[in-house]
Amino acid sequence: MIRKLYATVLATALLLATSHAATLKPESLEEYQERIQWFADSQYGMFIHFGLYSVLGGEWKGEQAPWYSEWIQATMDIPREEYAELIHEFNPEDFNAYKIVMNAKRAGMTYLVITAKHHEGFCLWDSDYTDFDVSSTPFKGRDILMELKNACEEHGLKFGLYYSIIDWNHPSQEPQEEGSAFAKWGRTRMVDGMKADYITYQTNQLLELMRRYEPALLWFDADWVDWWTLEDGITLYNKIRSADPKIIVNNRVAKRGEFELDYVTQEQTHFDEAFGKHWEGCYTLNKSWGYKRHDHDWKTPEVVYEKLEDINSKGGVLLLNVGPDGRGVVQDEAWEILRQTAELLEKNPIEKRIPQITQTPGIVEVDQE
Repeated sequence: MIRKLYATVLATALLLATSHAATLKPESLEEYQERIQWFADSQYGMFIHFGLYSVLGGEWKGEQAPWYSEWIQATMDIPREEYAELIHEFNPEDFNAYKIVMNAKRAGMTYLVITAKHHEGFCLWDSDYTDFDVSSTPFKGRDILMELKNACEEHGLKFGLYYSIIDWNHPSQEPQEEGSAFAKWGRTRMVDGMKADYITYQTNQLLELMRRYEPALLWFDADWVDWWTLEDGITLYNKIRSADPKIIVNNRVAKRGEFELDYVTQEQTHFDEAFGKHWEGCYTLNKSWGYKRHDHDWKTPEVVYEKLEDINSKGGVLLLNVGPDGRGVVQDEAWEILRQTAELLEKNPIEKRIPQITQTPGIVEVDQE
């Protein structure tokens, strides 16, 4: 605990000393194309949603939760302190990074993204900035992120990390007083006077992840909250790019309707027509991102192939999700779908259209009312 507190104080001082205005880090078209090239060439990637919610499998006290399982704290309105007790049950001893990466590679995927920290705030790595992490669980001693990173390096896949902008465990944020699960929990209320503390925490953790795991990609989500501004996103983007000029970042680091660097992400849908910039369409294999034991509504291999073909033909990449259970095991149905889809790809290869970029993407012109 003392080690983590000292690291927080030290990193906070460093951030305050190096802060700068929210103007985009300059980059030439050639520099942008060089670092985005591996993504431009990609057709297919694997998304992995894994966290404390995986232990529950979409159930809370015997009741099935509606909607996505990783939103169970929100949909079942579970108080922060009660939900945090799940940390004592997290022990995915059967997690097999090698099997996951090999199955991704055999499916034809070229990169992988895992939820280092989802909205629940639980960290899949031993962070110097919180105790709400894997080091406080029975699973302490193993590093899932490093296991995946090493397996990806060994087999030629790019390694990416997901990080949620909102955090239901952090004291800076509270659910709204009323509303739907999304309105109450998804649109967290920032506690007065605590935004700077949280942004420092957030930035410290991201720089920590970059130092330890050297990801090729950072994948952000939850930019929709009111307290997260376009300027906040640009400032964070610049700090990330300063720490690693070669990394790529999805556009949800800022406001997705106004920001297009480094590529545009779509979720459970994708463009009707070809899009002129690099982009990614993300889909679940069944109905949930995280593991949900009662969700058997699987996409067929034919449906997956059709989505991949349609997305690739419009210049995009398909990021297809799997959700390991509380033991760390991906369902057999998911692996079988990927295997059969790979057979379809072998018989009928897909040629991807690569967007012709003529200027570095940046901020979209929007009407301000």
